[in-house]
Amino acid sequence: MDVDSIHRYNAMAKHFRYSGKIFSKLESLGLDPTTVLRRARLSEELLEQPRVVLNTDELFAMWRAIGEIAKDAAAGCLLGTETRIERFSPTGLAALSCESFGEAVNQIAKYKPLTCPEELSHRKEQDEWSLQFRWVLSKEPEPPMLIDCAYAYLLSIVRVGTGRSDFAPLRIEFIEMRARQREIERHFGCKACFGASRNAIIFRAADAQLPFVTRNAELLEMLAPQFEQQLAREHPHERFPDRVRMAIQERLTGQRPTIEMIADMLHMGSRTLQRRLQEEGSSFQRVLEEARHELARRYLNNPVLELNEAAYLLGYEDAGSFVRAFRSWEGVPPARWREEQRAKSESHGVIQ
Repeated sequence: MDVDSIHRYNAMAKHFRYSGKIFSKLESLGLDPTTVLRRARLSEELLEQPRVVLNTDELFAMWRAIGEIAKDAAAGCLLGTETRIERFSPTGLAALSCESFGEAVNQIAKYKPLTCPEELSHRKEQDEWSLQFRWVLSKEPEPPMLIDCAYAYLLSIVRVGTGRSDFAPLRIEFIEMRARQREIERHFGCKACFGASRNAIIFRAADAQLPFVTRNAELLEMLAPQFEQQLAREHPHERFPDRVRMAIQERLTGQRPTIEMIADMLHMGSRTLQRRLQEEGSSFQRVLEEARHELARRYLNNPVLELNEAAYLLGYEDAGSFVRAFRSWEGVPPARWREEQRAKSESHGVIQ
């Protein structure tokens, strides 16, 4: 485990926190909460608590029990679906307050580890955008109903955010074979692929730009600083320039992000951002170059990417500008650096 992974793990909450309203949702689907808790071997006292706190093993036990008892094959999807803004959690409200679906996903991915031992990762490949959840403290496969619930919640975010109740992803993928494909496809409005190599929901890459009609800059300005303070308390080793660098890398997708764009992502003014960087002996231009350098090495280790494609992704106007910048970082042009890395890998028996 690298240093960044250790820091993320240390900053991560170790328990899942559910509103006690989850039991009301179970009842609305015809499921008896007491029966679910007994089947999961959990205390019935949870029914009396306004907030249900469970570790990963307990969470999985509860969702397995739901799957064993539920008669409706789409129960997990229904439990994860929200249609009213006021029913979303604070992090969900922050996501809905963003300008677009892509920014909402970034919000969820950034702050989710503060509320539970779970991660949301996402990446774009050509015209597709895949999103995956990972329960980081799990010792066994995730219960199918929990997976359905997690992706139904993401779908609720984009449907409520865009105001399009019929919005559908490209497809949804599941590792485990199931006998309820029709019900899953009806809920998500897309093809469900079973026996896949991963559990993931796939959108179009362009969907990240979908504007949210629920955007609320004032509410986001209220919520984001609270989350940032919690990050600062629980993730004290992260330096401010590192946060700026990660924000820049999120925006480096064919354009050079401006300081105003990054300051807006971090919910502060551009002068404040520059001042905080100066206090730590850095500057926006320096962090921008560090972000490009790090990504450049990553892109060049991908044999599929051409040099001009890497230059475009890094926000350079032409390949020549990229070559000059890379030579200043590594002392050699990118093509030669790539060949040297490939030779090192082959000498160690590693195929990139």
